[in-house]
Amino acid sequence: MAEAASITAAVPARIGDSEFDRDTAVTRREPGVYDIDLSAGWTIINAVNGGYLLAVLGRALADALPHADPFTVSAHYLTASHPGPAVIRTDTARAGRTLSTGQASLFQYDEEGREVERIRVLASYGDLAGLPDDVRTTAKPPALPPLEQCFGPQDAPDHRPVPGSSAISDRLFLKLDPSTLGWALGQPSGRGEMRAWFGLADGRDADPLSLLLAVDALPPTAFELGLSGWVPTVELTVHVRARPAPGPLRVSITTRNLAGGFLEEDAEVWDSADRLVAQSRQLARVRLG
Repeated sequence: MAEAASITAAVPARIGDSEFDRDTAVTRREPGVYDIDLSAGWTIINAVNGGYLLAVLGRALADALPHADPFTVSAHYLTASHPGPAVIRTDTARAGRTLSTGQASLFQYDEEGREVERIRVLASYGDLAGLPDDVRTTAKPPALPPLEQCFGPQDAPDHRPVPGSSAISDRLFLKLDPSTLGWALGQPSGRGEMRAWFGLADGRDADPLSLLLAVDALPPTAFELGLSGWVPTVELTVHVRARPAPGPLRVSITTRNLAGGFLEEDAEVWDSADRLVAQSRQLARVRLG
């Protein structure tokens, strides 16, 4: 079992009544069409975080499909999304007894009022509660120091955010493993690893939709490779394996190959019951030189 840890919140928010739920809520305009105002609170520099966007589209698909839980979600990020109005269009490809599959696209408008597609998703949904309990795995949870020995943006000198942080850091409870924080001190390890305790700042427990955020909410592994600046996601695939138990998550992300200005990030998300509840792989672009 994971070492005891807690997220500090005077009155923890509940699933369905939290900032994350409000900011990912979509309004059905008509069957298959949803409106949302993308919040500026989930931005990195000037762009909206990719994990937040995935949760927004995931919520629209949960409404459009006959099953509520994302099992696998694959997204292609076409252009950067910005805070403000957006429309989501969904389409059901197949509705089966145990799995349903659909696609969704998020659009915003350019200065001339024309629609611009920002992200396109293909996903399969089911019922995580209906899965068998049989688990056979060689995967092991990441070895993280106790929460009080890890560091987040609020621990930076003079309470300044660590390099690369942004508005999204105020929405998150993030405590990074010191062994993956060399980049913040100007001494990157070169290993391409990032590990952290993770939760939402208002104390809301994790659910399948917030796992879509968790896989893309840590600082980029590129920082520990000695690179800086924005690392935009090109493609991100997430597998949700189980409903997470209450309590903080542990997220581990690794990169083994940076080539041609692109790198992969493989993420694992573990819950307080030592279960691997989500996995992901993304391809991201990096700025060299």
